[in-house]
Amino acid sequence: MQTNGTLDHIKRVHFVGIGGSGMSPLAEILHEQGYAITGSDWGESDNIHRLEGLGIRIFKGHFAENLGDSELLVYTSAVSGDNPELKAAKERGIPMIERGALLGEITRRYGRTFAVAGTHGKTTTSSMLSHTLLKADVDPSVFIGGRLPLIGANGRAGKSDVMVCEACEFQDHYLSMTPAYGIILNVDADHLEYFGSLEGVIASFRKFAALCDTLIVNADDDNTLKAIEGTEKRVITCGLKDGCEWQAQSITCKDSYFAFDCYHNDTLFTHIELGVPGRHNVSNALTAVAAAFECGVGAEAIADGIADFHGAGRRFEFLGTFAGVTVADDYAHHPTEITATLTSAKAMGYNRVFAVFQPFTFSRTARHLDAFAEALSIADVAVVSDIMGSREHNTWNVHSEQITEKMTNGVYLADFPQITDYILDNVKEGDLVVTMGGGNVYYCARMIRDHLKERE
Repeated sequence: MQTNGTLDHIKRVHFVGIGGSGMSPLAEILHEQGYAITGSDWGESDNIHRLEGLGIRIFKGHFAENLGDSELLVYTSAVSGDNPELKAAKERGIPMIERGALLGEITRRYGRTFAVAGTHGKTTTSSMLSHTLLKADVDPSVFIGGRLPLIGANGRAGKSDVMVCEACEFQDHYLSMTPAYGIILNVDADHLEYFGSLEGVIASFRKFAALCDTLIVNADDDNTLKAIEGTEKRVITCGLKDGCEWQAQSITCKDSYFAFDCYHNDTLFTHIELGVPGRHNVSNALTAVAAAFECGVGAEAIADGIADFHGAGRRFEFLGTFAGVTVADDYAHHPTEITATLTSAKAMGYNRVFAVFQPFTFSRTARHLDAFAEALSIADVAVVSDIMGSREHNTWNVHSEQITEKMTNGVYLADFPQITDYILDNVKEGDLVVTMGGGNVYYCARMIRDHLKERE
């Protein structure tokens, strides 16, 4: 077992911002491995409630005394240097580790780590693979960015040497990993405030590929091929075109749910029926098939697992149909993702599709104004809220109205109560409402759902 030693001689770990999607599964995995975990965060969230239910003590707010007798402090890049807990840890000489580095060390505790990378589709693919392996009794450890319904959480600690985890390119976090398998789904222009250009993104993925023993790649994505060009690693290719080791043929579609014949080295392996919508999930499924096969799972079990997977939390997650109106929520926060989500939604046979979009980060919004407007124009009606700046200040002087001004179907409304009222005043039986964004727009989805329930 290869590690960096950080976790080898300690038992008490404190997480600053423990409720974050990248923090809570790590806390849960370490908790299940016998570590004494504490954490701090502001407000309430599903993740916090989940961790508290496991017996993990979580402090409300950030204060020096929260550290107690902790032997290691875990933080993220979103935590400022003047955070009282970080300052106290420095003063007391308590070791500190950034979340991405901790994930890298945890992954090295497993002989077969599958690190799922890509600008889009990481959560869906890692969830699909995890679901399939769990149903096949492989007993993997799991770290994903969305809630996996099968386990009701973002992460778990399994007893096998297999781990499935998301490998996030943001600020090169995935470069702390040395996985046995690296899955690259696609490479697109995102996080340009850090990478500077698409070429910078490709260069980052090239560094990630060099850290992996074996690569499982979407060979239909040109930028992915650029990222692995010249590699001497073992490469498993997946795609629709001839020559791929894993290939999808005879693709069919019904109500945006796709099916295909899966070939391995030009021999029919199995027939795959997807339980999640969207053509892009054909490519995602192929990589999951290849990874599951590498774990020794048979064709029938793979096909059953993928068909039984119906999505991760916030990945085209259906909240239900109320008063004849269907409500769904999706994490789409980049124009490519919004296009995929709304294209799938429009193919599902609803009377009208209402998109509710919360832009996430000022830099991304400023760079993709035209692309956001084009993607959102796929919906029948698109409502855009104020931008959630997250870690950024609005030095770009960008505003959501700059998106809707470029659209004929766009409406700008500042906050979730206004948006909820607008949706309730305009939707009719047979319509679909889908909320999208990387922030907390799922609160709006729940508000709309709850008010529609009152109409029944």
